[in-house]
Amino acid sequence: MVRENLTDGAVGAIKEEIGGKEEQVRLCGVHVQEGCFVHSFEGGSLSFQVERVPLGWVVRGTVEGRPGRLEVVRLPLRFPLLLHSWESWGACPLVDEGWRFPWGERQYEDWRYTVSPVPELMREGVVSDYLVAWEHGMAGFLTSRYAHGFFTVEGEELVGYLEFFDREFEEPVPLEPLVVLEGARMWELLEGYATMAGRENRARVPAYSPLGWCSWYHYFLDLTWDEVRKNLARAREWPFEVFQVDDAYEADIGDWLEPREGFPSVEEMARVIKEAGFRPGIWTAPFCASSTSRVFREHPEWFVKEDGRPRVAFRNWDKDIHALDLSNPEVQDHLTGLFSSLRAVGYEYFKIDFLFAGAVPGERYLKVSPVEAYRMGLETIREAVGDAFILGCGAPLLPSVGLVDGMRIGPDTTPFWDRSIPDNGAPAIRYALRNALHRAFMHRRFWLNDPDCLLLRKERISLSEEERRTFALTAGALDGMLVDSDDLALVDEEGKALLHEALSLTGGRPHVRRCGEACYEVISEGTRSGMVRLLVNLSEEAKVVEGTTVPPHGTVLEREEQALGLSRRVEERDGRRFTYYHREE
Repeated sequence: MVRENLTDGAVGAIKEEIGGKEEQVRLCGVHVQEGCFVHSFEGGSLSFQVERVPLGWVVRGTVEGRPGRLEVVRLPLRFPLLLHSWESWGACPLVDEGWRFPWGERQYEDWRYTVSPVPELMREGVVSDYLVAWEHGMAGFLTSRYAHGFFTVEGEELVGYLEFFDREFEEPVPLEPLVVLEGARMWELLEGYATMAGRENRARVPAYSPLGWCSWYHYFLDLTWDEVRKNLARAREWPFEVFQVDDAYEADIGDWLEPREGFPSVEEMARVIKEAGFRPGIWTAPFCASSTSRVFREHPEWFVKEDGRPRVAFRNWDKDIHALDLSNPEVQDHLTGLFSSLRAVGYEYFKIDFLFAGAVPGERYLKVSPVEAYRMGLETIREAVGDAFILGCGAPLLPSVGLVDGMRIGPDTTPFWDRSIPDNGAPAIRYALRNALHRAFMHRRFWLNDPDCLLLRKERISLSEEERRTFALTAGALDGMLVDSDDLALVDEEGKALLHEALSLTGGRPHVRRCGEACYEVISEGTRSGMVRLLVNLSEEAKVVEGTTVPPHGTVLEREEQALGLSRRVEERDGRRFTYYHREE
């Protein structure tokens, strides 16, 4: 059920609104109606049933044979559309008619599988993966276990497909369920969809959201063990629980247990972090390896192939990067050994990155789809680390629900706002924020959302005070994971205070609505500060929202007690927090 608390009058109004469009919606060529149907296609068949739910329909069924690219639904086209990319870095824009994905030829060649597991689609027109939404409506697949679901714009219609690649099923397997909803605000429908999909996939939603430090966004590949130790000593003055070492410690991409020169063993790193009082965290990109790595040299048969040779999944670190074949039992044993070893030496927090590589198409040990192979790999890691925290990154989103605890839901944050970078999923704080707002509906329904790291320093950074504050407070009000990534020696008391202010906005139930071009309202009830209202402006011009002026690249925060004319005092005693409100006379 999407909205279990609807009044009879509201349901009637919704049915009236939807009713006029039913004849325009077709499911596998059938005008939408309740009932059971059989649809035959060359090489196989589909049996499905259509069920009514408040605000729309759910389609379930089974498929057998060789479905290839299976058309599931046709809907009347309405703009603007909220588009959704298949993996966590990808753009999640609200677009008007005529929009095209801005992608350069070299970017496309090096990173085409970050765009789509079927990248040629992006050159043909508008594509939205897993789901698509418009004002007062949305459609989305609830699972991705065998096939990749996506939507395309074709003339005056929005068409939903399931891509099974070259998979053949001798016995019927479950169809990825489809839901079509209309009649409420888009953001409310997305929350309803996420609740349904979360239940369908048995989502993991930890009770707590870890607060931590990460090395990447200050040091990048210049990280040294001395800098790790320096920040570890300073971190004692901060409320961090997790201390995570990112990319730069490893000998090569793929050789995760072999330290780079100047770093101790991964076991020693974990011991030092734990003795300092933190939960050790580590970064890996477990589904890929570089052409120069030991694992690739010694086991070329472990990789996804094209015409019998290991295919290049993408280029990064100035190297060709290859994708591990996650259907291969030897690769599964390799992943089990790797993550069991890291867990055994004390790591409790695993940031696993570039996960899309596990789902690139190609020749595999087993005749499974890329989606099935990806889930095999992720299930292997989940089993190896047990109840440790897994943060997915660069990951196919829907297939990951139920297997990770947290998920990056946007591109990398950066020490700059945007530098006029094209909106194609490239790193920029503006686009990281936009994705955090557009994907807020996933939080605590799929996993814990990670908007990416806060940057609190003032040096070696090209962010204004307002831009730093906008990112931190929005991350807090959205109740996302809060992880800082600074040389802590460069963060002053004002930066520390900003972290605490962001923390004071967490713990609530955030709801987002768009209130103008690049301007948003976040309402969150039950935060550590009571109910809060945050106006977020991502544009270069000041915006006026309900009489409140929001500065360019800025925020306006209103707390419940401010609206009531109250002052607030917080005291902590015996590990408990007491909040007092009073009115100044």
